[in-house]
Amino acid sequence: MDNQDIIMEIILCGGNSRSESMEAIMEAKKGNIEAARKHLKVASDELTAIHKVQTGLIQNEAAGKKTEISLLMIHAQDHLMNAITFKDMASEFVDLYEKISK
Repeated sequence: MDNQDIIMEIILCGGNSRSESMEAIMEAKKGNIEAARKHLKVASDELTAIHKVQTGLIQNEAAGKKTEISLLMIHAQDHLMNAITFKDMASEFVDLYEKISK
């Protein structure tokens, strides 16, 4: 996988995770906690997939194979960090909506 493919994979999985997290919040708001948790699981799976790609980049760099740092790579990392934060917050929202509904 070349750098451009890696960058696009990070952006794609980050976006997918963020979208699934938002779906989780919307489902929880409607009282559909089980559906919300399924969306959170998909969001987590997307983050796990992209974490493997990111770990590969780190391992390559540790082995002396430098990755070119471009504005797109920085943008991709920003997407990833936002997706992680958003998923964590969505999980808290789902928990809160579940508590309120009981």
